[in-house]
Amino acid sequence: MTKIGFIGSGNMGSALARAVSKAANTEIYVYDKDERRSEAFAKEIGALVSSMSEISGKCDFIFIGVKPNIVPAVCKELGSLLGNRCDVTLVSMAAGVDIASISSFFETEKNIIRIMPNTPVSIGRGMIEWCTKDGFPSEIADEFERIMSFAGRIDKIPEKLIDAASAVAGCGPAFVFMCIEALADGAVKCGLPRDKAIVYAAETLRGAAELALLSDKHPEELKDAVCSPGGSTIAGVAALEEGAFRSSLIGAVEAAYRRTLELGK
Repeated sequence: MTKIGFIGSGNMGSALARAVSKAANTEIYVYDKDERRSEAFAKEIGALVSSMSEISGKCDFIFIGVKPNIVPAVCKELGSLLGNRCDVTLVSMAAGVDIASISSFFETEKNIIRIMPNTPVSIGRGMIEWCTKDGFPSEIADEFERIMSFAGRIDKIPEKLIDAASAVAGCGPAFVFMCIEALADGAVKCGLPRDKAIVYAAETLRGAAELALLSDKHPEELKDAVCSPGGSTIAGVAALEEGAFRSSLIGAVEAAYRRTLELGK
């Protein structure tokens, strides 16, 4: 039985806990300073309400799901509670906080995984990038991938790339939700009922995303295939270009990346 502790039950921590709770042969422990939130969430996913002390003593994996500015305080407390214990793996999801920074709070060497998930992990359709230091035990890596398999697609990358990955995958859902809302607003402006407009917009993005993943064609080719000469779609594409649609998205990812680096300082 793999015992997994979650410190913090905010949006991302709770989304991951929901996914991980579906993995077989696991026991989930949840701790949050807000006891009522811990109790409600633990009941929802069939987890155990716990404490920092219990999680430190029992769990094989400890997910640190707090904001970057709180990570130092949490790691210092964990450091005193864990002591010389080496059979535990710490999993951090704090934007901009690198493995070296996390390691500095512990007197003895700890197995540390850094992940950048996104909110669709709550329905098993997330994109999760993860990294470790060289020499990380392969059996722990295998077990980590097993328990994370219900969260979505998992991809191990070098740590030097994880902040850029976070800017597109971690922040990207917000940009996509804005796109769905805007498409629906356009349809409503043209007379379509709001409920249908949202469904049509969301399903269109989902289908287009699946096609992009399954096709061997570049997104530009897939776009061109929809654009008939002199047709409706190319007129819409031209309007997007006038509004700097692509440039705005590039700028959004760059701004998110810069902010992620700032959060790590």
